[in-house]
Amino acid sequence: SAAAAARADSEMSSGKNKGNKRAKVSVSNDDGDDAGSAGSAGAAGAAGPVWQPPQIPGPLPSSFRNKEKREEVHRQREKAKSELKRARRTKQKQLVAELGDKAPKPPPQRTIENTREFDETVVDPDDKEVAEDQQCDELAAYDSGRIPKICVTTSNKPVGETFRFAEELINIIPNADFYPRKGFGLKEIVAEAIEKEFTDIVVVNEDGKVPTGLWVIHLPSGPTAHFKLSSVQYPNDIKGHGKATMHYPEVILNNFHTRLGQQVGRMLRSLFYQHPEFQGRCAVTFHNQRDFIFFRRHRYIFRSKEKVGLQELGPRFTLKLRSLQHGTFDSIFGEYEWVHKRREMDTSRTRFFL
Repeated sequence: SAAAAARADSEMSSGKNKGNKRAKVSVSNDDGDDAGSAGSAGAAGAAGPVWQPPQIPGPLPSSFRNKEKREEVHRQREKAKSELKRARRTKQKQLVAELGDKAPKPPPQRTIENTREFDETVVDPDDKEVAEDQQCDELAAYDSGRIPKICVTTSNKPVGETFRFAEELINIIPNADFYPRKGFGLKEIVAEAIEKEFTDIVVVNEDGKVPTGLWVIHLPSGPTAHFKLSSVQYPNDIKGHGKATMHYPEVILNNFHTRLGQQVGRMLRSLFYQHPEFQGRCAVTFHNQRDFIFFRRHRYIFRSKEKVGLQELGPRFTLKLRSLQHGTFDSIFGEYEWVHKRREMDTSRTRFFL
């Protein structure tokens, strides 16, 4: 009987402990939820108003199992969304008409560019240290007026499409001459080009009988850049294109903000003589957007003091930086300053490097 009483006391005490533990856990969970909600509210208040997409009433398409019903609900929601946007624009126009300059400005459009991740290598335009470094590097001589001399070649055993793109490069870049590869190694071509006082070598690579890559080797001491080449359109494919002249063009670089981007942009600009001939009215543009470098060439004419006419000359193509190497081309012992690694670097849509 004494053993039974002791066993009963132990069961009662264990039941009380379990109940106390449950009570403690429930209290801690409630406190944690309250603290978490208060913390999130405080963070939201400190960061300011958070952008919210327009709220469309009604059920979501994913709540229906029938495919046709999902498509119908999706169309209805898209129509309601466009009506909300139209009403917001109409209201903004009415406010501008009534209040003029005093009308409240609409919130800025949310894009991938203005929501990019913070990059500590972004250069301030007024940074004197960066300006001094650029005045002493291997590309400084071209900013002060040195005339470039370009050697354009291809990969081994190219086809007609690669020759066609190389011909377009010669038409784009003044002082550029084409030299056939003839089975020579790239290191041999670099040594020969240095002896003949070339300033740059441009190599057009191909894959599947289509030009897919571009090497730009700055002489005599580098750097060397490798680009992926895509979206090539020749002048005959562009409606209303003009015929280019051999005047030195103006070179425009857009959106090269980081140290890497500025180096790549200056390397591309060094292919052209930095004293343009304005009577040719020709402008060459390298526009960087989301690390894709878009090339365009136009002729402009001033129609009035406020209006300018443009005529595209072509060609069009897009470059994507794959690697940047110190010194001239060396695939074995070369020291790479930057290499694009897709699995490690392409982890976010708002992360850019140029």
